[in-house]
Amino acid sequence: MEDSLPCLAAACDPSALVNFCTDDSISAASTSDVQDRLSALELRVQQQEDEITVLKAALADVLRRLAISEDHVASVRKSAPSKGQPSLREAISMSCITNGSTGSRKTSHSSSVSVARKETLSSAAKSGTEKKKEKPPGQKEKKEESHSNDQSPQTQASPSPQPSSQTLQTHRQTQESKSSTPAKSIKKSLTAEKPHSAWESSDDSRNKLLRVASTSKLISKVAKNADKHKDVIVSQAKMSTREKNSQEGEYIKMFMRGRPITMFIPSDVENYDDIRTELPPEKLKLEWVYGYRGRDCRANVYLLPTGEIVYFIASVVVLFNYEERTQRHYLGHTDCVKCLAVHPDKIRIATGQLAGVDKDGRPLQPHVRVWDSVSLVTLQVIGLGTFERGVGCLDFSKADSGTHLCVIDDSNEHMLTVWDWQRKSKIAEIKTTNEVVLAVEFHPTDANTIITCGKSHIFFWTWSGNSLSRKQGIFGKYEKPKFVQCLAFLGNGDVLTGDSGGIILIWGKTTVESTAGKGPKGVYQISRQIKAHDGSVFTLCQMRNGMLLTGGGKDRKIILWDHDLNPEREIEVPDQYGTIRAVAEGKADQFLVGTSRNFVLRGTFNDGFLVEVQGHTDELWGLASHPFKDLFLTCAQDRQVCMWNSVDHTLEWTRLLDEPGHCADFHPSGAVVAIGTHSGRWFVLDAETRDLVSIHTDGNEQLSVMRYSVDGTLLAVGSHDNFIYLYVVTENGRKYSRYGKCTGHSSYITHLDWSPDNKYIMSNSGDYEILYWDIPSGCKLIRNRSDCKDIDWTTYTCVLGFQVFGVWPEGSDGTDINALVRSHNRKVIAVADDFCKVHLFQYPCSKPKAPSHKYSAHSSHVTNVSFTHSDGHLISTGGKDMSIIQWKLVEKVTLPQNDIVVDIGATKVPIPASENAVQSPAPLPQPFNEMNQNESVTGSSPASLESNLEQSAEASEEQSEEQSEGSSLDPAEPGYEEPSNETSEEHSESTVTEEQQDNSPVS
Repeated sequence: MEDSLPCLAAACDPSALVNFCTDDSISAASTSDVQDRLSALELRVQQQEDEITVLKAALADVLRRLAISEDHVASVRKSAPSKGQPSLREAISMSCITNGSTGSRKTSHSSSVSVARKETLSSAAKSGTEKKKEKPPGQKEKKEESHSNDQSPQTQASPSPQPSSQTLQTHRQTQESKSSTPAKSIKKSLTAEKPHSAWESSDDSRNKLLRVASTSKLISKVAKNADKHKDVIVSQAKMSTREKNSQEGEYIKMFMRGRPITMFIPSDVENYDDIRTELPPEKLKLEWVYGYRGRDCRANVYLLPTGEIVYFIASVVVLFNYEERTQRHYLGHTDCVKCLAVHPDKIRIATGQLAGVDKDGRPLQPHVRVWDSVSLVTLQVIGLGTFERGVGCLDFSKADSGTHLCVIDDSNEHMLTVWDWQRKSKIAEIKTTNEVVLAVEFHPTDANTIITCGKSHIFFWTWSGNSLSRKQGIFGKYEKPKFVQCLAFLGNGDVLTGDSGGIILIWGKTTVESTAGKGPKGVYQISRQIKAHDGSVFTLCQMRNGMLLTGGGKDRKIILWDHDLNPEREIEVPDQYGTIRAVAEGKADQFLVGTSRNFVLRGTFNDGFLVEVQGHTDELWGLASHPFKDLFLTCAQDRQVCMWNSVDHTLEWTRLLDEPGHCADFHPSGAVVAIGTHSGRWFVLDAETRDLVSIHTDGNEQLSVMRYSVDGTLLAVGSHDNFIYLYVVTENGRKYSRYGKCTGHSSYITHLDWSPDNKYIMSNSGDYEILYWDIPSGCKLIRNRSDCKDIDWTTYTCVLGFQVFGVWPEGSDGTDINALVRSHNRKVIAVADDFCKVHLFQYPCSKPKAPSHKYSAHSSHVTNVSFTHSDGHLISTGGKDMSIIQWKLVEKVTLPQNDIVVDIGATKVPIPASENAVQSPAPLPQPFNEMNQNESVTGSSPASLESNLEQSAEASEEQSEEQSEGSSLDPAEPGYEEPSNETSEEHSESTVTEEQQDNSPVS
């Protein structure tokens, strides 16, 4: 650590940087070199700051353990040891990281050799480094004992992470003086019992440290006394032993960004090696999606002949029958759906998505999917490798019955491509403009004309063969608008445009003789101008009877125009729904409206509006399920609190808070709900009337967790100020009085759980601590954490702990899992991750790289998960996608011909059906019917399904990362159609993924 400080000081010297940058001898040609050097220095400073942070975290853990050790030694020495025997020294395993290496120190009884042999280079206390030779156990024990005795007295259990902290000042000085040079690990050949436990050692280097700081490595370290002669286990610059302490018992240790996390094994686990983690028999089936994406999209609500409204949110396209209150879902996309077009036959639909990134950092390419709205079968996947960033807008041709598809992507040049979508062939491609393009449409009668519009432009494109030629619309005497927002067509072929000035322009085609080399004949000119709205004309909708609907932005009006474009009827959308984003024709005289506040309304000019779909309008984090009713509550940064009915799929009530909500929990009586906000204030609302019961404030930072005890007599409030605030609750959740405060975490609180007797709390923090608190004793920190290993927690939402650590993926940086919840029946764990996935694990999950069922529907980080009171459903919330998704838990028996491909680590292993069948309960009729329906929908026979799954598994096993060209076929993800060539693309389309099977399109 001392070695790195001079480097850090030199790199951060402002005067040196200023002198360097203002040196007159530097020529203009070397400016780029200066920038490169500055960038390199900044990177070096950042790396050294990360290194220091890791060192401090490890040092804090060592000092805490030293304090516990010295307390125990002192108590043992006070007791009378037997004559002629040395004082008892309990085995304490420590892991201290110095420049990327960890050393393991321990002492034990002199009568039994329990110190694993190892070779190290350790620092001398006074001068340089000396090479230690291997010593007999007895000598090493004496050395370790004297080293431990040199340590300073007790410290506080949870030191502050601040660099200027005085809590650890004495101990840090002692530690630094004793390790003036970094310890280095020596490469050593090791053997292990099992093939998968062969760990590699590594030389110490700062690069290794940085690599370790960005990953987590799970290391199992459990052994009985007879196993203590084993060699040291070394893994990626981490060294530790498998121990069974007579004081603390067996434990597991995992590393997160270089920080050791110790988890003690419960007493009822006789042999850790016998624990098996398997896929749970339960699976999830997508049942309902709450919300609509209207805030930043347009023209994305349509009524299908089936009576269903089609719209999208997150990566799901929803088909909602508002009369029958049913939903079906198209789940082919891998990221945010951004645009939608309906084929002239009103059955086939094209949807375009944005680019994304999978959990390994590989790009998910933007593309268009054409699919059947009746069977929900994907017909074609278009544009893989062609589009950049995303698909902005698209349209089917009309004059040739929808044979072609035109697409505008989100690249800087906004490329216009024309496709024969049934053959997946690109016919023409051209750059449009560097300005924003808002709409593209084929002319309904002229098959060779395509029109695009956007910021300060409208272009008329003539398509001939594989070429596209452009004519710019000339505004002439008419004012040129800032944005041309939308397009429509009259029966005579004239083009209508709505713009940001509230004007509708009619463009007619004049007959002009073509000039050689000047492009095609015929020019569109403005023939008429109509002032339609105050503010922008946001959408135009041509009705079946030839009349026109227009939707305004600022004035929120919907106006009906007759055949001569004279206004006939109008209605204003109420302010609470926001401005208009999309208008579509409905049944009879009805029309559908999508709004900027994510509402889908159904209305008529006579009767007004009914809300059919609604959701949040900003990032969503807070989620709580009612203790005994089919209700759940959400709160978001839009300041809305919403109570939802999970049976009727309706909104019970909503209330606007004074500030954004971030977390919530119901009182066990169900009478009230507590909601924490971003400012430290928390509100208690009546769950029936939504009335405000009380307001309290704890600190001035964000509250991250609210948790009532099982009997509702206590409330714990976890804050980003590193404290847990305790309240005594009376009058059925309506009265609160401060009880105490848990002080000891060195970072913000992330999760916490109560014990059944209300005596203990388990909490996690942002720096991966697991701490336990004794509440009746004054909210004191429990130093000997092994005392809490057998507590049966009422809830399990902490993401770190022995029962759940297997959910963490290989290579995690510690922030990849946002939420975790155990089902009430204690059978499964649901996990919300940063890669848009919801996972279902078996509970307990106490082995690294545990297998899970993995489900895709969100297009942003999944922020929270919660089981309903009966465990019949799981609710998940998205962050930026603002979606709420309700999953149904179903139990299935795997059919013999359908092997399930399980993602274990990086290898996809087909699990024979016979193994799963043993674990599964008796089959239910409904899941079997669902599977049969799915098979008929996808058109794959059981034999072909089995063959495809096995081929995918074999292909992914044989394909290395270097040969994958940035993508791999993962049968556990619905959107793994990421190949770089058409052959693999077609193969991927023929493979049915587990999610596509589970998430049946027929809800």
